[in-house]
Amino acid sequence: MKLKNNFINLNQFSNYKIKQFIIAMRRLYLLLGVLPFSVASALAAAYQLSSPDGNIAVNVDVAKSLTWSVEKGGEVLVEPSAIGLEIDGLKSQLGLNSKVTKVTRRSVDDLLTAVVPTKFKEVKDNYNELSLKMAGGYSVQFRAYNNGAAYRFVLDRKGDVIVNNEIVEFNMPQNTMSYWPMDIYSNFVTPQEVSFENRSLASLNTMMKGFLPIYMTTPKGTRVVVTETDVEDYSNLFLTGDSCYTLSGEFPQVIKDVRLKPGTDRTEELLELYPYIAKIKGKRSLPWRVVMVSDNDAALLENTLPWNLSSPSVIGDTSWIKPGKISWDWWSMLNIYGVDFESGVNTPTYKYIIDFAADHGLEYILLDEGWSKGTWDIKNYKPEVNVEELVAYGKDKGVGIVLWALWNPLILDIEGTLDIYEKWGVKGIKIDFMNRSDQDMVNFYENVGKAAADRHLLVDFHGAYKPCGVQRKYPNVMTFEGVLGMEHDKDSRDINPVHNLILPFTRMMAGPMDYTPGAVNNATQEDFAINFNHPMSLGTRAQQAALFVIYESPLQMVADSPSNFKLAPEYADFIAAIPTVWDETIGIDAKIGEYLLMARRNGDKWFVGALTDWNPRDMQLKLDFLPEGEYTMTVFADGVNAHKQATDYKLYKQVVRAGEVVDFHMAPGGGYAAIIEKN
Repeated sequence: MKLKNNFINLNQFSNYKIKQFIIAMRRLYLLLGVLPFSVASALAAAYQLSSPDGNIAVNVDVAKSLTWSVEKGGEVLVEPSAIGLEIDGLKSQLGLNSKVTKVTRRSVDDLLTAVVPTKFKEVKDNYNELSLKMAGGYSVQFRAYNNGAAYRFVLDRKGDVIVNNEIVEFNMPQNTMSYWPMDIYSNFVTPQEVSFENRSLASLNTMMKGFLPIYMTTPKGTRVVVTETDVEDYSNLFLTGDSCYTLSGEFPQVIKDVRLKPGTDRTEELLELYPYIAKIKGKRSLPWRVVMVSDNDAALLENTLPWNLSSPSVIGDTSWIKPGKISWDWWSMLNIYGVDFESGVNTPTYKYIIDFAADHGLEYILLDEGWSKGTWDIKNYKPEVNVEELVAYGKDKGVGIVLWALWNPLILDIEGTLDIYEKWGVKGIKIDFMNRSDQDMVNFYENVGKAAADRHLLVDFHGAYKPCGVQRKYPNVMTFEGVLGMEHDKDSRDINPVHNLILPFTRMMAGPMDYTPGAVNNATQEDFAINFNHPMSLGTRAQQAALFVIYESPLQMVADSPSNFKLAPEYADFIAAIPTVWDETIGIDAKIGEYLLMARRNGDKWFVGALTDWNPRDMQLKLDFLPEGEYTMTVFADGVNAHKQATDYKLYKQVVRAGEVVDFHMAPGGGYAAIIEKN
């Protein structure tokens, strides 16, 4: 049996039965306390940690190798899986032949307050924790929540250390299914903008690297979503599959030499890599490896574990941080019409967009690529776009300005560039085309978050990896792309109602998602046509309205042209009335890729969003989440002819009472949205 640094390397076993035998032996040790691989080792120990409600169990095996497993109600969700750390200069990996020197347990039942709440203003933080201090200058912490589990390494070593690799493994039950992110990239250079395929883990191979989060369903129907959080000064985790239901961790290595690809101003070529994934301080914690668990998809919509496990805010005064909606110019290619000036990247066009934002209560407008003298000259605006004049014009109307910037020139002088933006009076920055997730890039996010916070600037990371903690530490970091969003309607048919119903349970499980909804031109499958300059969305207008309730993004883009919205004033007013942060979230009914129904509260108002795939669907909304009383519900729903004309909608009001059941119908590719206010 071939060993890799004394770890049983499960990926080298192609025979499923052999692999499952090894896993079974690990599990036997957890149950009986017998050592599966070496009778000579007498120091083996097993520990168990249960969630506060007793339903989730974490089993930790400290033997020749360190493993953990996760169960729910007796069902094994993650089979015994090896974890470890390869530190440069050490003869043995941390996690091999470990000796526990101290065991600490604690229980926490707290209520945390979110500065920028994407699901809940008050976030319940209830868990049991097991910390194992090991000989050799490290500990491993495990936490069990009622809706998941997590672990991380904590180092206590002198000076700096080089992490050559981290061993991360998720051995899943046979016949586990996944929604796998289908991406093609090299050296982990990717914007993480992909479609997801529903496929068995057995169909994966080591060439199919998946970025997090990864959504899975066990044979018994339990939902398991794997992600990471509190990633600071460290590389992102990717997972690769095999034919035996094991997911193994891989990491981008630190970049030694890189250059721009000839003929481009933003596409990088990695020329040389260091043989390690991070160089870090010897006294620190590493990222949390997180497993979110649910019996059904609806409950996943309420899961906050990635936020709970992130570092708390380091910003003192946060009163200046203002979430809101932002009118986005690029999707519609600045196609303003019915005016007496030529539309384009110029001051009159942006003043028109500011007027639109002010009329509908949108807090911001974005000046996307094109406002600066050059993509690398981001400290100066071109003569056609007077940024300071636009800032003053917007200030008079209560509308802030956000500027797009390419990341490559920004990293050369973050402080100096943001000093200029602060002097101009802009409210935020949208940073684009990073497409990497190595340690240096993670530090870039952190540095931008801090520098922007010091200058009271909001941040939108585009061309980005998923959220993994910086948005809690620096709550001025409002949103991230890392999603195949609606901009791809301009060049593909990939952004469709099925895709829209996969995202809440995959990418959005990590945190805020800059998908950019708000299309005015909506199309059925038969009517849809790709048009880069005059784009349309697949699915109904009511589906677009519902996305503003369902998709989480404190800085929520409104994609379409103000001139198009002027032809649809009821639609514009309805989505303008939907907030971008939430005091409470309730998942009501959902099935990934098929349908979703949820409710959110902001203040004393409730907002409902529902989606369906290409199948027409009748659903029921039970208003048992409302406090007692009578309410007026303003509904934006599919029109009678929405199955033929996707722009068809009906806007109406109805009086309802708490506890009533409201029936509604959605057309193929349709949606349903409602605003509920107490009478």
